[in-house]
Amino acid sequence: MGKEQKKMALGATSLVFLFILTRLYAALFTSNLTPFESWKQKLSDWRGIHNKKADRTIEINESVKLLLRRLVRGEDRIKLDTTGFSCHTDLHSELCLVNKPVRIDNSGLTIYVPSSQSYVNRTLKPYANRDDGTAMSRVSPVKIVNGVVNAPACRITHDAPAVVFSSGGFTGNVFHEINEVIIPLFITTRHFRSRLKFLITDYKPWWVSKYSKVLTHLSHYEAINPAANGSAVHCFPGAVIGLVYHGKLALNATDIPGGYSAFDFKHFLGESYNLKIENVSEIKREKPILILISRKKSRVVSNENEIVVMMEELGFEVVVTRPNRMSNLNKFAALVNSCSVLVGAHGAGLTNQVFLPDGAVMVQVVPLGLEWASTNYYGAPTKEMGVQYLEYKIEPEESSLMQTYGRDHPVITDPASVFAKGYYAARAVYIDAQNLKINVKRFKETVVQAKELIGRSSPLN
Repeated sequence: MGKEQKKMALGATSLVFLFILTRLYAALFTSNLTPFESWKQKLSDWRGIHNKKADRTIEINESVKLLLRRLVRGEDRIKLDTTGFSCHTDLHSELCLVNKPVRIDNSGLTIYVPSSQSYVNRTLKPYANRDDGTAMSRVSPVKIVNGVVNAPACRITHDAPAVVFSSGGFTGNVFHEINEVIIPLFITTRHFRSRLKFLITDYKPWWVSKYSKVLTHLSHYEAINPAANGSAVHCFPGAVIGLVYHGKLALNATDIPGGYSAFDFKHFLGESYNLKIENVSEIKREKPILILISRKKSRVVSNENEIVVMMEELGFEVVVTRPNRMSNLNKFAALVNSCSVLVGAHGAGLTNQVFLPDGAVMVQVVPLGLEWASTNYYGAPTKEMGVQYLEYKIEPEESSLMQTYGRDHPVITDPASVFAKGYYAARAVYIDAQNLKINVKRFKETVVQAKELIGRSSPLN
């Protein structure tokens, strides 16, 4: 009986072995391909994957070329198309474009551009205020080496182009941050649809944190800090060095890829900071919010408390805002977006008009001697951003300069003669040494006008 069971077990095992052998034969030898041809097929499949990667690289490079060439016109575009490298310089900014692979050595802020042409060495400071020597003294230079050169080997390879710019200069002042970095960054990069990487020289962690929502809406990737990467060499399929600048809080839609306007920029900020109110007519409050920007160093309103009382009597909920409150941009942008009227003396705080809902009103108090600056820095941009604008020009009696110099002094009677001595001479008087005591009764007329304007505002207007 034991022998019979062993035979049955052996027979079952043999059947299983034969079944497996049959399946292996079918898998290996029933194909029309010989073993050599099967090997060739597998090699072909591997090459196909490799070719797809190569095709993808070509596709990325061609896409980068198209996006880069949209930033230049005329001779600059022709040079970019023919040589792969082009630079444009104007009064305010300098921009260089590379539409072929580049290597960026972080240790020396050196960009290597391969070329069969003769060796060219160029230095550029990637900050949009090149006509101001003080600002540019705070910007590190970037060296561009173009030509036949032994470039260092790649350590980190990227599949998106680099945009190299500085967070130095006058950052720390909200006007200069928006005017010379954030708006130029939007102008230069918005049409890339976030398919790029920022390499930020003079990297300031606080600044990157402050504008993190803007940076992440313009790029899918974390910003690169050259100083943190030591001697790393980054390789990119192309690069933009520097940013495009159009003027004080200005965006010239006809010169921007995609035709973006100042109005579009303001709405981009609304998306970035998740601001809820698009038009001031959406604010349903018994008392509309009025933000009064309070200054503590210069152009201080000495009778600010009287001004607040007057505004409250007109039916506003007044929020007095000081510079320390503006440092948390996420919270402050939401506050400004909830207000109907923004009031302040000429100064950087008025840059926050970019967060106002459409149809809101900005009132600028214009100090003595600062009429041109008030109009061109903060007044003119409001219309393009969909904000209504009023200004209150003080009389000489409302300026502390009257007490300092007397009514008949050229500082009072002829500010142009003071400006003729140079910007810094005029700044020392009208910007740094002037405070205000506003005529409450006269200023009330302007505040009443502001309230009437918001009452008439609607999305259609």
